[in-house]
Amino acid sequence: MKNWPELVFNSHYLTAIEVKKSLEAGEVMDAEEGIEQLIEAMVRADRRAVKSQLVRLMKHILKWKIQPSRRSTSWIRSIHNARIEIRDTQEETPSITNDVIATLWDRAFEMALGEAEDEIGQPLGSVPPLTWDEVFEDEYLL
Repeated sequence: MKNWPELVFNSHYLTAIEVKKSLEAGEVMDAEEGIEQLIEAMVRADRRAVKSQLVRLMKHILKWKIQPSRRSTSWIRSIHNARIEIRDTQEETPSITNDVIATLWDRAFEMALGEAEDEIGQPLGSVPPLTWDEVFEDEYLL
């Protein structure tokens, strides 16, 4: 039996190689365990990627709302690109549903607020949470 959690932690590629070796050696149950661990790790990685893009997206929308005089095409591009990255990840990983994004929402907003405060250079006080429409549907134009 291989130490699948450690293998997965260190490298998805090397884990896949070890799964292949287990299959070639006829160790089907061991290979199944490796595949399960690998799939779980890949889903976690996709969740982290979506959360990262969600934070980026929310941060730029917060700055858009708080600093209207500083709005720029680069903010619009960041909003647009983050939306595309999230959508692409959802297409590639069907388990990353809108419900999954909803579970990441509060923490992502908290992180986005902190990053926006750091970039603006002042505390933002009590800012109402962003809505789904503000984050994924509303258009941001100059």
